Amino acid sequence: MPTSSSTVVLVPVLRRPGRVELLARSLAEATPEPHRLLFLASTDDAPTLEAIEAIGAGVLTIPPQARGDYPAKINHGYRHSVEPFLFLGADDLRFHPGWLSAALAAMDDPAIGVVGTQDLAPTPRAQSGEHATHFLVRRSYADDRGTIDVPGEILHPGYWHEFVDDELIATARARHAWTFAPTSIDEHLHPSWGKAETDALYSNQPARMRFGRTLFARRRRLWN
Repeated sequence: MPTSSSTVVLVPVLRRPGRVELLARSLAEATPEPHRLLFLASTDDAPTLEAIEAIGAGVLTIPPQARGDYPAKINHGYRHSVEPFLFLGADDLRFHPGWLSAALAAMDDPAIGVVGTQDLAPTPRAQSGEHATHFLVRRSYADDRGTIDVPGEILHPGYWHEFVDDELIATARARHAWTFAPTSIDEHLHPSWGKAETDALYSNQPARMRFGRTLFARRRRLWN
């Protein structure tokens, strides 16, 4: 099995400084194996940057994005890191012990490029492993194959956020490079499941969903 020291945990952040220390603590407590945490922040998000500096965590910055903040930050983290495995995270996760080992174990099969993790969302497709919102990605998969139309890219930057995960899964499935790790649990603390308070970013989700659904429908011919 690959060693966890070969993994960088990418965490895009945006205007949620209060989540920084909580995310870092959860990751540290549930991940005794070596790993590297790397936050991806916007250059104009001073409160979040101050929170990251306060805990001494690694950070990369990019200019504010008109749209596609999450995929832009993930792609930036990928291009400015070296580890052979990348975890695509978020600031609203609670990691459960054993999550990283379980995800890495799924990479024993060299054909696998994308491993979906269990976020405990109370939806049929999440519980069945048909869908995931966070992933472990093999760097060589991104380097050589990338998105459906651009090698050297993990997430298609045209999405605001929603449905970028659907495309990642659909593309990997079409390539027979997808699997799901049911015991790799990174609990999604989302308001929809009653696990967090809403904020402006969560409140804008319906509009982003409509945009993402339309873009996904238009692009799905590329992998079908």
